[in-house]
Formats: sequence, C-alpha cells, structure tokens
Amino acid sequence: MDDLERYIERHVTPEDPLLAELDRETHLRVVQPRMISGHLQGRLLEMVVRMIRPQRILEIGTFTGYSAICMARGLDEGGELHTIEANDELEPIASKYFIRSGLSGRITLHIGSALDIAPSLGVFDLIFIDGDKREYPQYYDMALSHLVRSGSYLLADNILWYGKVAETVPVGDRHTWAIREFNDRVLQDDRVENVILPIRDGLNLIRVK
Repeated sequence: MDDLERYIERHVTPEDPLLAELDRETHLRVVQPRMISGHLQGRLLEMVVRMIRPQRILEIGTFTGYSAICMARGLDEGGELHTIEANDELEPIASKYFIRSGLSGRITLHIGSALDIAPSLGVFDLIFIDGDKREYPQYYDMALSHLVRSGSYLLADNILWYGKVAETVPVGDRHTWAIREFNDRVLQDDRVENVILPIRDGLNLIRVK
C-alpha cells in the first residue's frame, strides 16, 4: 500500500471489528486472499446500495462473504441478497460470518455455477459481478437476457485486471481476453450506459436504460 492509498484508508469510515476479523481470517486460511473486497471497496458497495436502494441484489462470486455483508447492510427493510459461490470450500467461512453479522435473514448463499443457478432466481435491481473472470461475457449476456429490467444496475469488479487490459495480451491469457471482451461488449451495447471507476482493480458501473 502506497502513501496515497494509506491516506485514503485513513479518511474513510473505519472498518468495523467483524469485517476486520473476516479479513484477517481470509488472509490466514484462504488461498489468494487478495480476492477479498476489503475495506475501501466494501464501503463503496454499501454506499452504492444505499444510493440505489435495490430490493433484490445478486452477487456472482461470494468468496468469504465480505462484499455480501457490506451490500446486505445497505439494504432497506425487506430487501434480499442472493450470492453464488462456485467453491464449496468457502461456504463454512462465509456462512459463519453471515450469521455473526445478523444478516443471514437477508442473505441466501448458493453453491455452484452462477450460469446454472442465476437464471432461476428472478429479476434483480443490482447485480455485482465478481466471479470467474473467464465467464464475465457470459455473465453479462445472462444478466441482460434474464435478470435485469430498465433501471437495474450491474457492477463488475476487476475490469482493469492489474492494468493488463491496456497492454498487449498473450494469446493464452484467457482471463484478460475475457475481461476485455466484457468491457467492449458493454461499450457497444446501446441497451446500457456505463462508467469505469479506477478503484482498486477497477469497477464497471452499468445502468440498464
């Protein structure tokens, strides 16, 4: 973390003890802990939910549950969040913290492929995409076909992919090619409008017209 990042962290509403504990446990017990949303992005997600005021949120890619807790905290009374995680080994950690957060009544955790599960869950006001980067284009097509309506939002994480999207991409780099394809598809789709936020690894905020 550089000086500017430290300055930003110090000037954001502090992380509460539960999320700090979840962050520590993720770094101690989970492979690739950097995949956690973390304090700054978590605060942004909660703020976005409070601004948009969705009734139904879909998250693709639960990981250990940090982002789901942040978004669920922003929901109005009666709101619900469905979160899908492909890796069943992460279920115990996420479920434990959902219960401890007092938000398990708002959060439904699904284990399996988002491409298989999501189409049966209905229409959402906000979809947070943070799953398998190689499947981002398919997530987008699925969302626009089945899961959103006019006025819905999508928020896709890691869309700058460590800056690789702006570099010469090797033929075999499926992750970067898929994220590039996702960003291009959004830009060329006249059903939506979007803005890219250069926060952490990049967020693509998309509104369905």
